[in-house]
Amino acid sequence: MIQLEAVTKLYGTVIGVNEISLTLEPGNYGLLGPNGSGKTTLINLLMGQLRPTIGSVRVFGIDPSRRDRVLRRVGLCPASDLLIPNVSALDWVSYQVELYGFSRADALQRATEALTVVGMAHAMHRVIGSYSLGMRQRTKLAQAIAHEPDLVILDEPFNGLDPIGRHEMTQLLKEWHGRGRSILLASHVLHEIEAIRPSFLLISGGRLLASGSPGEVRRLLVDLPNEIELELDQPRKAASLICEYMEIDTVRIIADDRMMIVTRQPQSLFDFLPRLVNEHGLKIRQIHTRDESLQDLFTTLMRRHRGEL
Repeated sequence: MIQLEAVTKLYGTVIGVNEISLTLEPGNYGLLGPNGSGKTTLINLLMGQLRPTIGSVRVFGIDPSRRDRVLRRVGLCPASDLLIPNVSALDWVSYQVELYGFSRADALQRATEALTVVGMAHAMHRVIGSYSLGMRQRTKLAQAIAHEPDLVILDEPFNGLDPIGRHEMTQLLKEWHGRGRSILLASHVLHEIEAIRPSFLLISGGRLLASGSPGEVRRLLVDLPNEIELELDQPRKAASLICEYMEIDTVRIIADDRMMIVTRQPQSLFDFLPRLVNEHGLKIRQIHTRDESLQDLFTTLMRRHRGEL
């Protein structure tokens, strides 16, 4: 499905991707790395938006820079928000589908079906400028899947989503994979994507440092804490409930509407957060995940790569 052979991408004297070689068969993959690690550069190489300085890239056996031949088989949900605020989601998604060579009527049908799948049927005729962040993320996902690609690439798709939105996004991705499609999901946060149970690719400084199953990656992180900041109403009530139902390292109230949780079981916390909303009526506005454990893992792997360990 994807083949990279000794791929390096330079921006002048800055290295974006450094000598990456890999082969990915159809399946689920999580591309993990800190911000600035080279994830987006690698995605742009796979999409044909960049060409490697050295090496070769093949997607479904084709050079992706020959975009008309490969991109119909690939869908992209980008991190950047390029949505036009004064058009409806239906118009936007159907226009994107037309770019793949579908007729107007076919594009409208596919756009309607994709927006329904991602839970946007009730709002597809409204202008995008009236959407919440979660609705905009759903629209971008509909854009990525409407032409029924074999591979969907997602760059930080959980950014800004509340707990319900994260859960629903995860379910959508599981359903998509269950239809026999492949997923490459890029994130800087391990537990945001391990729910879809991919094989992991760990990247830092433009280098591919390690790869493996969720269990193999989790074993590297088992003794390292994660910091998760919640922006919500009634943080003291939330802290009391979390401490009552879960084992955590520490909880700190850092403002009238914010709290910091340090835990070695982040997935259990994310599984519990919808209960705070549904059973206890709390409103969680934002989740900010620092995931120091992942950063520590990258630091350790980089030191090992340099021969310091």
